[in-house]
Amino acid sequence: MSSIEAEKQKELQLENAPYDGDSGEYVHFDEKEDARILRKIDWQLLPFVSLLYLLSFMDRSNIGNAKIAGLVPDLKLKGLEYNICAAIFFITYSLAEVPSNVALKLVKPSIWIPSIMVAWGIVMTLMGLVKDFKGLLIARLFLGLTEAGLFPGVNFIISLWYRRKEQAFRTAIFFSAATLAGCFGGLLAAAIAKMDGIAGLNGWAWIFILEGILTVIVAIIAYFTMHDYPQTARFLTEAERRHVVERLRVDHGDLATHVDKRFFWQAILDYKSYLYVIMYMGILIPLYAFSLFLPTIVNGLGYAGTHAQLMSVPPYVGGCIATVLIGWYSDKIHVRGPFILGTSVTAIVGYVLLLSSPKPGVGYTGAMIVALGIFPSIPVSISWVGNNVGGDLKKGVVMAMVIGIGNLGGICSSFVYLPKDSPRYFTGHGVMIGSLAVTFVTASIMIINFKRLNKQKEAICMRDNIGEERRAEFRDMGDASPLYRYTF
Repeated sequence: MSSIEAEKQKELQLENAPYDGDSGEYVHFDEKEDARILRKIDWQLLPFVSLLYLLSFMDRSNIGNAKIAGLVPDLKLKGLEYNICAAIFFITYSLAEVPSNVALKLVKPSIWIPSIMVAWGIVMTLMGLVKDFKGLLIARLFLGLTEAGLFPGVNFIISLWYRRKEQAFRTAIFFSAATLAGCFGGLLAAAIAKMDGIAGLNGWAWIFILEGILTVIVAIIAYFTMHDYPQTARFLTEAERRHVVERLRVDHGDLATHVDKRFFWQAILDYKSYLYVIMYMGILIPLYAFSLFLPTIVNGLGYAGTHAQLMSVPPYVGGCIATVLIGWYSDKIHVRGPFILGTSVTAIVGYVLLLSSPKPGVGYTGAMIVALGIFPSIPVSISWVGNNVGGDLKKGVVMAMVIGIGNLGGICSSFVYLPKDSPRYFTGHGVMIGSLAVTFVTASIMIINFKRLNKQKEAICMRDNIGEERRAEFRDMGDASPLYRYTF
């Protein structure tokens, strides 16, 4: 038997291992011990994956900081060439996400995630050596390809470690790294830009080079520190591992965890997958526009150079705090959809302020409110998807579809804030309001639909006398199982 076959056989044995007292191995933990184990998992998983995403988001959005540091005139970019370079990232990023999550199911996360990090870190470093539009375009193309697997991959991993009602807060902590990337990226860019002229390189080039090298260093550490699955977690005792697997089995309804192509097609053919995509894209368009063009918008409000870099930091701080608090409360009351409605309205209010007045104070307040709306909506929406898709492979594919196709919205984000519209950016702000309105409507439809489906399933269970003892019959049906209930 080959080493690969042996590994698969071991995973299958772990998956089908007994989790009740008859095995003599499963130990029941009370609520206090369960909370202790959960904290143990949090400390082992969340800080490091948050650091990985901080680097990922900083590397994809630092082109906005580089623009303020002189990228456009130094590379002699004309017309929409900067926008094209910002947008091209999202094409390869979107196309690679589903294949990456399938690969993640076949390859250990501790191998796959660090490997793609090394790849994008090298691309990021080499981006600092580009000399013209063509070089920057090619670098951004490969950056999107290599970065694609991290965000959907880590969200998929989180769904394999935590119960559904625990995921929003953990995803919020993980995603808050994006807001920290905005803070840290702005401060770091302001400092690195002062290296202008060292080794004959411009300040913006040093932004790319140093941030890329940092990513490679952290990726190498990740090979030795990342954990794969609860069944193989070295930081848990055998009894703790079995407890974690059991609590997940109960929460997930004992649905299939093995690889089978039919689960791939379940994901592709489920109409709900595309509702998730539309909702998520409506959030991502303003998210990426905010990240790519906040320094430019702040510049248009009357701030310049290093001052503009630094003034882009406070909105991210507010967004970070709001992200964690809303994620925590969403888990506490186990509600998702209404929070997406609320954050969408909040962000719309911010854009209305940006549209309504040319005064820098009003505009900056609007930018702060936008951050309070768009950043918290991402982890809640991703958790909502993870909560409502049953079966490991289907969940991995749907999450990759939602994040992948949704990220095509970044192409729109790259072309709506044009120099000719400065400083008011009526077109850009108007598009953001429309995009958020689409998210609001789609989320509303989904809330109504999930309530309808749950009522249908309850009726079927009563009619056909389907109870918990029959879960095994519906194991391969995913969230279509009559025993599966959707989260609102």
